[in-house]
Amino acid sequence: MAHNIKGKAPRRSPIWLTLFYVLLFAGLLYFMFGTGDADPIERDWITQVRDDILPSGDVEKVVFVRNEKKGEIHLRSTSLSKYDNLFQGKTPKAGPHFYFLVTDSFDAENELDAVRQALPEPLRFDIVISQRNSYWGRILDWILFPVLLIVMWLIMFRPMRNMGGGGGGIGGAGIFNVGKTQAQLYDKNGNSQKVTFKDVAGLEEAKVEVMEIVDFLRNPKKYTSLGGKIPKGALLVGPPGTGKTLLAKAVAGEADVPFFSISGSDFVEMFVGVGASRVRDLFRQAKEKAPCIVFIDEIDAVGRARSRNAGFTSNDERENTLNQLLTEMDGFGSNSGVIILAATNRADILDKALMRAGRFDRQIHVDLPELKERLEIFKVHLRNIKLEDGFQVDFLARHTPGFSGADIANVCNEAALIAARNSRPAVGRQDFLDAIDRIVGGLERKSKIITEDEKRTIAHHEAGHATVSWLLPNANPLLKVTIIPRGQALGAAWYLPEERQLTNVAQIKDEMAATIAGRVAEELVNGTVSTGALNDLEKLTRQAYAMVSYFGMSDKLGNVSYYDSTGAREMSLNRPYSEKTAETIDQEVKSLIDEAHAVAAKVLSENREGFERLAELLLEREVVFSEDLEAIFGPRRGGVDPNRMLNEDPV
Repeated sequence: MAHNIKGKAPRRSPIWLTLFYVLLFAGLLYFMFGTGDADPIERDWITQVRDDILPSGDVEKVVFVRNEKKGEIHLRSTSLSKYDNLFQGKTPKAGPHFYFLVTDSFDAENELDAVRQALPEPLRFDIVISQRNSYWGRILDWILFPVLLIVMWLIMFRPMRNMGGGGGGIGGAGIFNVGKTQAQLYDKNGNSQKVTFKDVAGLEEAKVEVMEIVDFLRNPKKYTSLGGKIPKGALLVGPPGTGKTLLAKAVAGEADVPFFSISGSDFVEMFVGVGASRVRDLFRQAKEKAPCIVFIDEIDAVGRARSRNAGFTSNDERENTLNQLLTEMDGFGSNSGVIILAATNRADILDKALMRAGRFDRQIHVDLPELKERLEIFKVHLRNIKLEDGFQVDFLARHTPGFSGADIANVCNEAALIAARNSRPAVGRQDFLDAIDRIVGGLERKSKIITEDEKRTIAHHEAGHATVSWLLPNANPLLKVTIIPRGQALGAAWYLPEERQLTNVAQIKDEMAATIAGRVAEELVNGTVSTGALNDLEKLTRQAYAMVSYFGMSDKLGNVSYYDSTGAREMSLNRPYSEKTAETIDQEVKSLIDEAHAVAAKVLSENREGFERLAELLLEREVVFSEDLEAIFGPRRGGVDPNRMLNEDPV
């Protein structure tokens, strides 16, 4: 369970309290600026006030405000009814009722007194000359400016407050905590649902190594009594989706020690020195909680090799953060009892200083699951899915070679959604097959408009792939082929590759021949080629260049590899070979592709009748399975029979 060291979140004011403040402010304005039923009406001094309103005898008094150059006329209460038509029946009882504006040269005393003296004594009005000062206006002016400053401060610095450790992190919120770590703290007293090693299927070797680290912290004397030292760090390395982060969560669930979890990107900030400050704060708190484990997910965000960032200098903020991390992991200070776990899928780009012994003492490889491990992963993700009676889980494990744990979780969820969409009472085998097809190939696009000629070309193209892959002994065996458009592809073929660790020259060449077989089939049937083989040609060219320049499978170049696993030449503009060698590589690649083309053409020509039957079957049914290929071409010769693979015991 994650704990916020700062305590409970601050309480927010209820909405009724905010509404009360708004109404109170409105009331103050109402009483300050008058409560009359109607506003006074402006009149011209010469044509209306002097010659019409004042001589009428209806005026009680005239108030002239010097600093506003404004005269206000108050009518007698007995005369208000005469002016109801002007005020539309809402004549204000209290004045002023009219007002007039004048220039700086207006002599109020003489002008008003002249009109007053012309009236008989009972009808004369009072004259008041005043200087009006608005204290409320001055107060509002003084208050408004600091209020605006405060509002601008809140608007501008609220994002900085969020960046400064908000969201439940250990550092808390606020701009003054921007240098605090944002790591989440998990401990054994948490009440949230824990992830344990029982929830992590497969990864047996990785679990043994990680569990040994936990045991180091539980029983340190068991190892130190023999003179050994507790490892300082372990790096989880593997492809995306293989369970590196899940394995770290299982450590948090299994360990009886505090567990700090943070992402590598949480260290990187726009302010100078913030990343290094967060690293220092993280290790300070970890030392206080020792023994403990610190987990840094996606460490390549901060641990990328220095001086290899295009567009950055060797002294940028990210490198300062990395330098501080290196110092904390193995500096003069002691980090006794603090073990660092980190995860990445780009170990090749990490800084060498970060990878040396004494910092990350161990590298734990988390690879894609094999057949037995996939079976265990499926069993974990199928716990909460309602399956139909007699469902065979091992079938799914054989049907998903190369799938990661995340892919398998996605397959299970997608199958449940498909079954629910079709209103089925339980999830069945076909739902899983449809889910795999959708994840691998994309959603079916049956509404896509395709002409008859294009459809025949696609059918022959896919039939070419299927025929050559079935008849060549070292190619990956075909499982299913379809001419229904999926995603960006107009047709697709599903293979069931043999799970092997090494691939020889014959196997690669047969796979290349099966890859180019679609283009060759178009040449044989149509006498020309189309743009539909773009993806095949890209894959074919990549395989050929890998054979020549990486794997040393070229007769002319010999046992030479130009592959750089360290990534040291990643930003280099120079190739590690001469122009003459580059020409030789291009010639060898073309030779390999021509050879694959010739092999595919020979297989299709010798089996033209079966190839045409398969294409017609595709046009008729749109989907063809391995059983149909076996009925046309006979049992698969050599290699792996997909039907046998799908029916044998996986254990």
